[in-house]
Amino acid sequence: MAVQKLPLAKALNESLRKALETDPKVLVMGEDVGKLGGVFRVTDGLQKDFGEERVIDTPLAESGIVGTAIGLALRGYRPVVEIQFDGFVFPAYDQIVTQLAKMHARSLGTVKLPIVIRIPYGGGIGAVEHHSESPEALFAHVAGLKVVSPSNSSDAYWMLQQAIQSDDPVVFFEPKRRYWDKGEVDPEAIPGELHKARTAREGTDLTLAAYGPMVKVCLEAAQVAAEEGRSVEVLDLRSVSPVDFDAIQASVEKTGRLVVVHEAPVFFGSGAEIAARITERCFYHLEAPVLRVGGYHAPYPPARLEEEYLPGLDRVLDAVDRALAY
Repeated sequence: MAVQKLPLAKALNESLRKALETDPKVLVMGEDVGKLGGVFRVTDGLQKDFGEERVIDTPLAESGIVGTAIGLALRGYRPVVEIQFDGFVFPAYDQIVTQLAKMHARSLGTVKLPIVIRIPYGGGIGAVEHHSESPEALFAHVAGLKVVSPSNSSDAYWMLQQAIQSDDPVVFFEPKRRYWDKGEVDPEAIPGELHKARTAREGTDLTLAAYGPMVKVCLEAAQVAAEEGRSVEVLDLRSVSPVDFDAIQASVEKTGRLVVVHEAPVFFGSGAEIAARITERCFYHLEAPVLRVGGYHAPYPPARLEEEYLPGLDRVLDAVDRALAY
């Protein structure tokens, strides 16, 4: 595959195809991932090309899907599990937390479970109840799990391959409202480390730190701020667990201000941990309190109200204004 401009969903498809071609132990499994190609068509064409024994349509039972993947991993396979929508993962939460996350420590390091759990997450697509959750903090809180989220096509392609190659279980959150955003993918590029943040835009006055679907919003906010004469740096965290605190610290030491943005509720969210750690690390560099922008501490609303719930450009710019006012 030469350098192409691909939608994020197609980049994931090409990444899965590459993994299946490279390693015969890689399996793809989940509800409707085979003949249908997944509800977002991320697995489109894979069963036709690799067969029903490697791209497996499963029953409608998330706990059973993850439990089966754990058994396969114990036998040397590298399963890539698709959870159809974010809100459907909770029947499998027991398997993920009590088995998948703990098996390596429980066996004193002798057992590895190289499983990737792909979860389309977040709102912005007008979906019905249980289809627009942002539960990443629930998984980041659990020791033994890696939690990542790409924001663009290139990262989607490379981060998924790196997650599949990892011997640790990885929860791979895919920002579903960015599935159709196009970006360049270079299959010959040297990818960055899976859990390292990247600077999406340089700036000197304030740092916006985000991941997944909110990186695009932060870049838009930085552009508006630039038109008003303010220089805002945008840091794409890429990983929620572990967090690249060194990269955030380096940026904050330069800008003196930090606003953390995520789609999930602010209350007990990943931004709270980042704010606390950076306050500890950068106390004498901060010119203002670390601020957070996110969803409200309420159930995700019906589709007609989701634009009121989701943190958008105005709420990010309001936080930028407040931070710069100190």
